[in-house]
Amino acid sequence: MPHDRSFRAGKFFHGFRHESPFQKGDLKYIILDLLKNKPMYGYEIILALEEQSHGFYKPSPGVVYPTLQMLEEMGYTTAIDRDGKKIYTITEAGRQWLQERSELADEVKSHMRHHWNHGNFGALGEIFSELAKLGRTVGPRIHDVEPEKMKRIREIVSRARRDIEAILGE
Repeated sequence: MPHDRSFRAGKFFHGFRHESPFQKGDLKYIILDLLKNKPMYGYEIILALEEQSHGFYKPSPGVVYPTLQMLEEMGYTTAIDRDGKKIYTITEAGRQWLQERSELADEVKSHMRHHWNHGNFGALGEIFSELAKLGRTVGPRIHDVEPEKMKRIREIVSRARRDIEAILGE
């Protein structure tokens, strides 16, 4: 069943860390793909997805655990309790289902790679580093800043935002 993913280009970094790059139902392909390599517990899957996105996306337990339960109900995973945690393993039926949908699964993985484009991470990291420095500069001293200086700081930040919007609009 093909999905149209062309609309996603406009979603890049909207909602930044919290918005999922997945369409409804895509996460099951990624989870099964992770479980192909080794059994994992839910939180381990969350951390693996956060790592794959270089920290830009961390799915909530409220998304991952229902997906794992659905995959188990479909017979694509099994779960065993170990030390109070459920360890999930892909079943042969899950492997076959994933293989039969390999084109779609590859498309979802490709979208993930595009969504978290490695080429921009260095520059993006530098930008966020500068924003963090700004926060560390202003934050601790904000209570002692007189209203006129506060107004000037806000104008500088506002001008920087408008300049960035103009650059992105070029």
